[in-house]
Amino acid sequence: MSGGLWLIYGYGYWAVERKEDGLLVGQVGLADFKREMTPSIEGIPEAGWIFAPDAHGRGYASEAVSALLAWADEAVDAPEIVAIIDPANAPSIRVAERCGFNSREDAVYKGDPILLFRRPAR
Repeated sequence: MSGGLWLIYGYGYWAVERKEDGLLVGQVGLADFKREMTPSIEGIPEAGWIFAPDAHGRGYASEAVSALLAWADEAVDAPEIVAIIDPANAPSIRVAERCGFNSREDAVYKGDPILLFRRPAR
């Protein structure tokens, strides 16, 4: 799926490897998943990240998301980037806030409450 994102949108996901041994520890990227949610995020690049449990708390996510957003500021023509995060996912909320997602609002996805974070393009 990620390869198709790159062809269609000019962005997608990257693998995140640990520098010292090349171990895959996660993925980070942008997508437009065509989510039916309120409010709509149709057409807005959505940042996402996922990391292996043993990589949590080591700064990998913050470093990778910061690098993603720096790249997006140069390469993606969009007024903002969004991220949706489960309200119970405190570590991802901290990553979003550390990385400059400064607007946080309640949203609904698949009938469940979700947090919608926004970060203006720079």
